[in-house]
Formats: sequence, structure tokens, C-alpha cells
Amino acid sequence: MFAEMHEMVLDTSYAEKYDTVSLFGVRFACITESQSVDWICDRAESAHGAFIVTANLDHLRRCCVDPSYRAIVEDANLVVADGMPLIWASKIQGAPLLPERVAGSSMTISLCEIAASRGLSIYLLGGDEGVAERAAGVLRERYPKIQVVGYHCPPFGFEKSKEQIDVIRDGLASTSPDIVLVALGSPKQEKLIHEMRSVCPKACWIGVGISLSFITGDVVRAPEWVQKAGIEWLHRLIQEPKRLFRRYVIQGIPWGLRLMAHSTKARMKKTR
Repeated sequence: MFAEMHEMVLDTSYAEKYDTVSLFGVRFACITESQSVDWICDRAESAHGAFIVTANLDHLRRCCVDPSYRAIVEDANLVVADGMPLIWASKIQGAPLLPERVAGSSMTISLCEIAASRGLSIYLLGGDEGVAERAAGVLRERYPKIQVVGYHCPPFGFEKSKEQIDVIRDGLASTSPDIVLVALGSPKQEKLIHEMRSVCPKACWIGVGISLSFITGDVVRAPEWVQKAGIEWLHRLIQEPKRLFRRYVIQGIPWGLRLMAHSTKARMKKTR
């Protein structure tokens, strides 16, 4: 099954600069958080636009079981590894290696900081009711020069409503942001970006999951040592067991083991 999966082709301006690692045929950038932020800001500043996926183990699993979602990820200009299992898998496979985890939650903060210093505008889309507005306030207080040109928290089930989609489209079109942070969770955020990208083709679009709630403090992020140990998922599971049990335990653990086995086989082929 996995051997038959074709490998995604990344934007050539990126591929010429950085190596990539293939995991189940999905190509991840060998890039640090700092390099990712610089690349995104450069694309936004030059009005080239981009679609960035911060992919974790669940994204990778979905790419393997859902061809339509895989096609969306293949359309991305940059895919970064937001999950320690992906880093471990690259080390098992051998060079090239993913240098570090590029967490969407961490990158959101560093991206806002650099965007503020470079005069790039930002639009916040997603989160629970009121979260995007409060996140905008926190960011403006933290980075006085930041340009948050708009924010919107679409209601539950918005994707089934033409009126709600039009509200999102109009909000983006009227503000023309340089960077759009979409905090709707996966796969909803990637699907929306894929649909809306043409509204602001010069913007950089990034799916950032729960990041806005981390900014506002509505959800507490795991301590740094927990993140580095690769068990941030357990910290999140404890906070929201009903919502996350299936994703992290029923689906995540078996797929993590499958990924390690797949990477081990890939390493063995290299050493033959």
C-alpha cells in the first residue's frame, strides 16, 4: 500500500534551498522554526504567497487514508514536521534528517514577532467564540508594531453554510492580509485554506490548530520539557480526554508504531 504512494512535489523555490525527508511519501522540509519563519516572511514580503502545513502524526495518518486530504497537502508550498514522532522517524531512516520539531503553536508566536518587525499584516481566523479577538488584543499588547488587520471566529458548522463562507471571504478580501493564521484544527483548516487561497493569492496561509487559545491562555500548553520529550500529546489528552482520546490513543499510537516500523525498513534498504 505505502510503496505505491507517490511523493508530493514541493514548490521549487523551496526545494532548491532545503533538503526534504519522505515519510509515507509525504515530503517534510529539513528546516528549523527560525528558517521557516524567515521563509514565510520572505514569501509574504515579495507577494508570492504560500500555503504552509504544520503536519503532525495525525496529518500524516490522514494523508495515508484520505486521498482528497493528501491532494490538499500535496498542493502546499511548505510542509514542516510538527510532531516528535516525525523527528524520531527521520533519525531512524538516516540522512537527511529533520533538524527539529517545528510546532505550529511556537511558530505562531515567532512569526507574529518577526511580522511585526517587518511590517507584515496578519489576519486571525478561527478558534472558539471570541478567541481570535482576544488573541489579537494579546498580540497587540505584546508587539506594539503588529498589524492585525482582522479576525473572525466562524460558528460551528460554518463550512456547510454559503452565507458563513461568504462572510469569511469578504473579511479576507476587504483586508488583504500578508499572513493568514487559520486556527480551525485539521483537516478543516487545510480544506478552508485550499478553498480560500485564491481570495488572497499573495498571502501566506498557515494552519495553526489550537494556537490562538494558547495565546489567550484559554488552553495551557505543556511545559517545554514535556514538549521536548515528545509527550505533549499526553498533556493535551489530560486536558480534553473526550475530544482527543480517539485521535491520540486509538489512532495515534498504532500509527506511530507503524511509522517507526516503516522508517526502520527504509533504513535497512539504505544499508544494503
